Order: sequence, then C-alpha cells, then structure tokens
Amino acid sequence: CKQEMLQKKKNAVLVDGVILNGPIMDSKAGEKFVEEACKIIMEEIIQKADDATEKVCEWRAPETLKQILDLEMRDTGESHQKLLQLCRDVIQYSVKTSHPRFFNQLYAGIDYYSLAARFITEALNPSVYTYEVSPVFLLVEEAVIKKMIEFIGWEEGDGIFNPGGSVSNMYAMNLARYRFCPEIKEKGLSGLPRLVLFTSEECHYSMKKAASFLGIGTENVYFIKTDERGKMIPEELEKQVQRARKEGSAPFLVCATAGTTVLGAFDPLDKIADVCEKHGLWLHVDASWGGSALISRKHCRLLHGIHRADSVAWNPHKMLLAGIQCCALLVKDNSDLLKNCYSAKAAYLFQQDKFYDVSYDTGDKSIQCSRRPDAFKFWLMWKALGTTGLEERVNRALALARYLVEEIKKREGFQLLLEPEYANVCFWYIPPSLRKMEDGPEFWQKLHQVAPIIKERMMKKGSMMLGYQPHRGKVNFFRQVVISPQVSREDMDFLLDEIELLAKDL
Repeated sequence: CKQEMLQKKKNAVLVDGVILNGPIMDSKAGEKFVEEACKIIMEEIIQKADDATEKVCEWRAPETLKQILDLEMRDTGESHQKLLQLCRDVIQYSVKTSHPRFFNQLYAGIDYYSLAARFITEALNPSVYTYEVSPVFLLVEEAVIKKMIEFIGWEEGDGIFNPGGSVSNMYAMNLARYRFCPEIKEKGLSGLPRLVLFTSEECHYSMKKAASFLGIGTENVYFIKTDERGKMIPEELEKQVQRARKEGSAPFLVCATAGTTVLGAFDPLDKIADVCEKHGLWLHVDASWGGSALISRKHCRLLHGIHRADSVAWNPHKMLLAGIQCCALLVKDNSDLLKNCYSAKAAYLFQQDKFYDVSYDTGDKSIQCSRRPDAFKFWLMWKALGTTGLEERVNRALALARYLVEEIKKREGFQLLLEPEYANVCFWYIPPSLRKMEDGPEFWQKLHQVAPIIKERMMKKGSMMLGYQPHRGKVNFFRQVVISPQVSREDMDFLLDEIELLAKDL
C-alpha cells in the first residue's frame, strides 16, 4: 500500500493543486456502506411491514427529535458506524406508512415489486426526457400510458407522468387554456378576456393553487354546489356557466372529481360532460384518488362517463400501491397538443437530426427537464400481479371498507356521517359521557374536541394512525381509508376497539 501511494504521488498530475489521478471516491467503502444500509432497510422496514405489533410511529416532539438525530452538518464526514446508526434512527422515528394500521392518508402499504423497481431506478439514476439517455424507461412509460388510456375508454390519447396529482391538475388547466387561446404561449396574459373555470365545492385544493400559479386568479374559480353526498350538481354547473357568460367572462374549463379527498364522492361525469359539450368547455376529471376503480369490473361504474373527458389525472400510487410518486395526466387529444403547449425546443436536448426516431424524445411534453421514471414501478408491479391482481386489491379494499361500515353500525358510540361509495369511511366516536346529552350546540362543541384527543393518544402510543377533520359545518370526525393489502378484518376490529380504549375516560 505504501509503495502504491508513493507511486501515485510520483505520477500525480496536479491542476490548481488538485491531484487528478484515479477516482476520488473509495468504492470499496461505499459498496460496504450500501450493503449494510440495505440490510438495515430489509430488517427494519421490509420484514416488519406486516407486523401489527410494531409501532406505526415512535413519537417524539420536534425539539427532542432534533437532538436524537444530530442534524448538524460538519466540516468533516461522520464515521461508517455513525452513518449506519443515523440510518437506523431515521427509520425508527419515521412514520411506517407500510404498517397495516396506517390509515392516515390516501396512500399506504408496500408493494414489493414496485419497491424493487424503485431500488433499480434509484441506483441507475435516470432522467426521462430523451431516448438516448433513457431508452427503457421511455418505452415503459409509453406502454403504461397506452394501457391506462384503454381503461379510461379512449381509442387513442397521450399522457405524461408527473410529480403528484396537483401537478397533473395544473397541467390540465394550462392545457385547457392553451386550447382555448393558443396565443397565450407567446403573448402571455395581456389582452385576454377574464377566464373562468368551474369545479366542485369538494374539489382538491390544488385547483385553487393552479389558478393562482397560472395567473387565472382564485376569484375566477367558480365552486359548484354539491349534494349531501358531496357530488357536484350538474344543474348548478349549468347556472354558473350561464352566469359567467352574462358577466362577460370566458368559461374554458370544468374540473370534475372522481373520488373526493374527504368523503370519497364521485361526480356524475355523464351529466357534467353534457354541460361541457353544450358550452364547448374542456372537461378534466381529477381521478387522482378514484381512478384506480377503473381496474375493477365491479366498481368501474363509479366513473361512468369518464371516456367523455378531455383529460384525466390518475395516481396509481394511491389505491394500487405503486409507491410515491406515481401520477399520470392522460389526454384524449392525440395531435401533439401536450407537446405544442409545453415544448421549448431546447437544441441541446431535442436535436432533430439524431440517428434514431426523435418522436421518442418525449421530454418536451413536460414542464420539467429532469423527470423520474415513475411509470417503471407501476409497470413492474403490473407485470408481476397482472390486471386481475390489481383488480383484487381494489375489490378487497372496498370490501374491507364495507365490513367496517357494518361493524360501526353495530357498536354503541359510533356514528356514520354517510354511507360511503368508495374506501373513505367517515364517522364520529361519541364517548360514554356524551351519549345521553341532548343534541345541541354544547353537544357538538364537546364532540368536536374528541377526535383530536384520541388522535394524540394513538400517535403517542404508536398503535395506529387515523385522520380527522371538520367538514362543511360538521364537527371533527374520523376519516378512515382502506388501501393496503396488508390490512385485514382483524385490523378493522382493532381500529374500533382501540378508539374505545383510548377514549374510555373522555
């Protein structure tokens, strides 16, 4: 070793005092670290994913956690063992979203094929913009988009994977505006009429964000009334479109929702499409949450009429467990509308005189430059399970939700807000001290405080995670979402038992 070091110094090529001979990284040490870190991941995350006796979360207050993690970056690097311990600490104090009793969000669980695909793409570190730099992943994305388009019911179409359903909704809004007035790409907002779009009162908050970001303005988002189940009322949409025209505004877009965030409601797409067709409006369906029901022959009726949409947002990382993030915007138009709207024709990336078919250089359809190969994890999972395996996941999740609803009805102290049509089960828990109290403002004020206390107790205990919220005049209630194939009937029973246990003194 000493002789090698001396030889290297003797043959050293220096530029600005920096030795340029050989690599700067210690490959052997790096390989050893990756090997041991992967072992920790396997033991502490993957092998414990279906173990209900593990904690969902090892709760610590922010200031305490800062001290445990030793977040300070220093001039010199940490030791091998210290880094491995940091890996263990990060895992220990993170929320285990693959735990069978994590019900907090619209995603949960672990799919092993998707996870392996993520390991591959993280190791390869690709970026999906040109065929020359990402040949496999561009072809995979094309195949996945084609299959998703089939399930929507279009004969042809286009699409692109994005970093989240919120971005897909923004893409769709901008695309609809571009079709309405293509000159906006070069001339900008000046000289345009007041553009107005319409969406449900129950829509995702990303619609307001997109209107703000794109310069349309949140005041120009008309929120359409919904019925008691949270579905957009088509007659109200018709009224608001007519109102906008009378005001001298220019309606251009309707966004319907297939699977609202809180109640899991599906807008009546066929009737909304009738209104859009009548007034020449772009119909976008935010099916980020509910789109996966299209895979199920039993439940695809929830999205009846979606084939009439101009664009659809669909997130396989939710119900289908493709792993965050995996979100597609799908567009019925197949005449390069996406590319025409978003392309900048960067000469250093999208040269037209390449030695292969440049139509495979799809990156100019994206607002991003670097883009992750998110379709790959969905593709590998789909290859492993087949369509029937994905369908089984949807059917089982909704069957478990139905089981939970029936159990809620049997138990004293539990009260449903409404019968769910999807995997969102919304309910109150009324503790013993409130059960004989007269219905009135004081009762609802006290009940409003119950869910936050139970949530705090379950988090600190680490037994499960369940979301709650107030909604449209209703006081705090729990929203339980069934997704993960690791979840069983026993977990549904545990959820109700645990709420009763945590609230017995309230």
